[in-house]
Amino acid sequence: MVAFASTADIANQTARIVEFAEGVYGYVSQHDPNCGFVVGDEYVVVIDTRATPMAARAWITDIRTVTDKPIRYAFLTHYHAVRAMGASAFGDAAIVASKATGALLTERGQGDFEAEMQRMPRLFEGFEEIPGLTQPHILFDEEVTLRVGRRHIHLTHIGKGHTAGDSICWIPDCGVLFGGDLIENRTGIYCGDAYIHDWLDTLERLRAFSPKVLVPGRGAPLTTLQAVSDAVDSHKNFLVTLLRTVQLGLDRGADLPGCYQLARERITPLYGDWPVYDHILPFGVARAYDELRGLKHPQIWTPERDKALWKTVHPETLASA
Repeated sequence: MVAFASTADIANQTARIVEFAEGVYGYVSQHDPNCGFVVGDEYVVVIDTRATPMAARAWITDIRTVTDKPIRYAFLTHYHAVRAMGASAFGDAAIVASKATGALLTERGQGDFEAEMQRMPRLFEGFEEIPGLTQPHILFDEEVTLRVGRRHIHLTHIGKGHTAGDSICWIPDCGVLFGGDLIENRTGIYCGDAYIHDWLDTLERLRAFSPKVLVPGRGAPLTTLQAVSDAVDSHKNFLVTLLRTVQLGLDRGADLPGCYQLARERITPLYGDWPVYDHILPFGVARAYDELRGLKHPQIWTPERDKALWKTVHPETLASA
């Protein structure tokens, strides 16, 4: 019996603050989503908001061990609920996101929120407090720069990848880059809402920043140029392997379940030890299957579509659902 998505993941992880440069901090754990914050002379900028107000308040409590300055801006790297739905805990802070992320929140934010709660219930403890979909206050096309004291923080939409709206936080004076889920470090790479072919090019644009420190969406921070380059290579290799495997299945006339079984045979020996790999693989195969068959934009995920997919690839799991 294969548990649905991450419903069997019930072990809480303790996030911790890590200082990367003066005033620049990550909030990282083993493989839960990483966040970050930057402390300026007068105020604080946070990168992502966690999944619920409860989770966000726990983070704010930890931020207060570093600074009592007000949090003025909350930047969303993308629209997924696990990143965006804690925003209300930040009170009057202005929510900043790319225009593409804002559009995705409107178009598919509710379905994603409901689906993510079903997939990862541990991360959504206290979801009842969420007042509604997060609505950004400041939207940008390609880039907006925030001046935080003498420091300039560049929030940049560098291309499609994990979603259509992914943006990074680049702090050039200290070489720290927060990549959101455009880049992971040896954890499962979720492709269910991805533009997989585009993602390969976007990762090269990410590499070109040559950060001294790269904070991935999940996994340990990367603190050398070589570690950054290796992580980009590893991430790209997974995407290429996924595309090639599903294309092989299609060439053999396989349907979606057949492509998934081929992925289990060929991809799992290479990446099966990565955290949340078993959770993400069905969604990645489904998106690769669609993309390779010409479906340009990802289909919207809902709890119903989630369960239908899981029953298709793991019929024994939800036979009575």
